[in-house]
Amino acid sequence: MTQEMLLDNEEPAKSKETFLEKFCVLAKNATGAALLDVLKQVLEAPNVFVFGELLVEPNVAELKDGPDAKYYNTLNLFAYGTYKEYRSKAGDYIELSPAMQKKLQHLTIVSLAIKTKSIPYALLQQELEIDNVRHLEDIIIEAIYADIIHGKLFQNTRILEVEYAQGRDIPPGNTGKIVETLQAWVNSCDGVSSCIENQIKYANAEKSKRLFNKDRVEQDLINLKKMLKSQASDSDESMQIDTHGPSGSGVLSLADLRKKPSKLKAQRNAGVVGLKFSK
Repeated sequence: MTQEMLLDNEEPAKSKETFLEKFCVLAKNATGAALLDVLKQVLEAPNVFVFGELLVEPNVAELKDGPDAKYYNTLNLFAYGTYKEYRSKAGDYIELSPAMQKKLQHLTIVSLAIKTKSIPYALLQQELEIDNVRHLEDIIIEAIYADIIHGKLFQNTRILEVEYAQGRDIPPGNTGKIVETLQAWVNSCDGVSSCIENQIKYANAEKSKRLFNKDRVEQDLINLKKMLKSQASDSDESMQIDTHGPSGSGVLSLADLRKKPSKLKAQRNAGVVGLKFSK
């Protein structure tokens, strides 16, 4: 029997955008070491999982080509990248604290959840570089309680079934791809709508045919009943027996029909004219 863990938040989380706005305000008025401290705080903040607005702040954007470029690169990594990217080029980024590493792992799970709703443990372990299954499940549960994904853990089959995943920041230049994807979705919806309309028209036409055939059959039944009734009436008239004529008139009366067969036979013989032949 598959063991299933249903995990979800009972209370809605506070707006994550509100937390990010606070750091954006701090970054506007900070420079030098103070700005770098703000970036460290936002990277560790448990309620901030989007960073696009902070990346475009002038003070932050200036770090890209300066001596503190690693801070900008790290913020860019948290906005668009994954834990595996960090591990492959760790020298391009600042040294991550345990809280930062765990947060980047949570964001990596979000990236996987956006691509597929059924994620094998093996893939998660590979992307997060976790060998222990229990440790992996703890990371997933933490991500769920952070309200960035909702889903179920199937421990026997070792699969994470995702029901919801929040979006991540959109990389520069990817807007066109999003527009194309949305346009393809719109075209698909139009196609489905057109198909449904055709099905409705076909169904209405078939309904009209059935109603017409039903009315025709009912009318045919009415006409048939009238014809049968008319034929029965004509047959009764042709077979009617005169019950009021005299018994000597050559027509059998109802009283004659009620007589015993012997008497009826005698009456018939009495009406026979005798013929005499001579030699």
